[in-house]
Amino acid sequence: MSEGAVPWVLHVDLDEFLAAVEVLRRPELGGTPVVVGGRGDPTERGVVATASYAARELGVRSGMPLRTALRKAPEATFLPADHQAYEEASASVMATLRGLEGVVVEVLGWDEAFLGVVTDDPEGVAQHARSEVLAATDLHCSVGIGDNKVRAKIATGFGKPRGIFRLTDQNWFTVMGDRPVVDLWGVGPRVSRRLAGHGVRTVSELARAPVEVLTQEFGPRMGRWYHELGSGLGPSVVDDAPWVARGHSRERTFQENLTSPEQVDEAVRDLATRAFADTAREGRAVVRVTLKVRYAPYFTTIYGRRLPAPTTERDDVVAAALALTERLEAGREVRLLGVHAEMVMPDGPGRADRTPVRGRI
Repeated sequence: MSEGAVPWVLHVDLDEFLAAVEVLRRPELGGTPVVVGGRGDPTERGVVATASYAARELGVRSGMPLRTALRKAPEATFLPADHQAYEEASASVMATLRGLEGVVVEVLGWDEAFLGVVTDDPEGVAQHARSEVLAATDLHCSVGIGDNKVRAKIATGFGKPRGIFRLTDQNWFTVMGDRPVVDLWGVGPRVSRRLAGHGVRTVSELARAPVEVLTQEFGPRMGRWYHELGSGLGPSVVDDAPWVARGHSRERTFQENLTSPEQVDEAVRDLATRAFADTAREGRAVVRVTLKVRYAPYFTTIYGRRLPAPTTERDDVVAAALALTERLEAGREVRLLGVHAEMVMPDGPGRADRTPVRGRI
C-alpha cells in the first residue's frame, strides 16, 4: 500500500442486469429491445422489471405497465422474470467481488454492491473489478467512485453503461448543483414536489435550505437526511456483515379489477398467509403489517399498523392485514394488493438496510 492510499467507496452496478442475463441465454437478442417483467405477456397487467438499453431508447422504463411498454416498443421481446436465474448470476458476481484482494464487499441487492478499499488508485480498482466480473460471468457493470456511499451510488449513473465515474466533495456541486433534487438517491417525485413547495428544486437549493424548514416538513430524521443529501453527505463505512431482511412482502396484480370487499378480503388473506410463511421460515416474530393498494386506474397508497406485541401466530398477522382493508376507499376498484410483514431484528451480526429508497413498503 502506497503512502498516498486513502479510503474509497466504490459502487458496482450491473448494467441492464435482468435483460443481460436473458441475453446470455439467448445471444440472438443482443442489441435488441428486451423487456423483462410479469409473465412475459405484455397484453396482461404487470410492470417492467428491467429493460435493455435498446428498449430504454424507445422510452421503456422500470416500473412502467407492460401494456405501455408494448405501445412504446412493439418490436421488443417480452420475457417473464426468472428469479432463480438472476439469483444464480448475482451469486457469481458477488463471489467474484469478494475474491478481489483488499476489498470489503457490502451487497445491496441482486445487481449492486458497495466496495470499500484503501488505495491511491480507485479507478484502477474499479477497472479491475469490472474486468474480473466480465471474465467470470460475461456480465458488464459500471462503477461509481466516491468518498462516501451517497456520492459513489450517484456517480454510477454518470458512468453507465460500462464505465467509471468519480464524484467527491471536490466536484459535487460542479456536477450536481444545478440538477433537480429528484436526481438524488432516495428522492422520488413525491418528495421532490414537497420540496418544490418550499422553493427547493435543485441540489444546490436543497443544500442551502434551512434545516428547520426541512425537519418541519419531513420530521427530524428525514429532514436532516435530505439536508445533508443536498451536500452529498452520507456514511462512508462499507459493512460486509450479512444482509438481514427487515421483513417479507407478497403482492399480486389482478388481471381483472377487484370490485367487492369480499374479493379484496380473500386476496389479502392469501397474501398475508404467504408473507407470514416467509417470516416463519426465519423464526422471527412479526411486529408490523403493511397493506399496499393500487386503485384503478393507477393510484397507489399504503396503510400500516404496528401490532400490540410481536407475534409468531399466523392468525394475528392475517387479522392485522384484514383490519387494514377497512381503511380502503369505498367503491374504488383495486388492481393490485401487497402485504408486507416486518419482523423483529435478530441479535448478533447482521445488517439491515435503513437507507431511504424509492418505492419500498
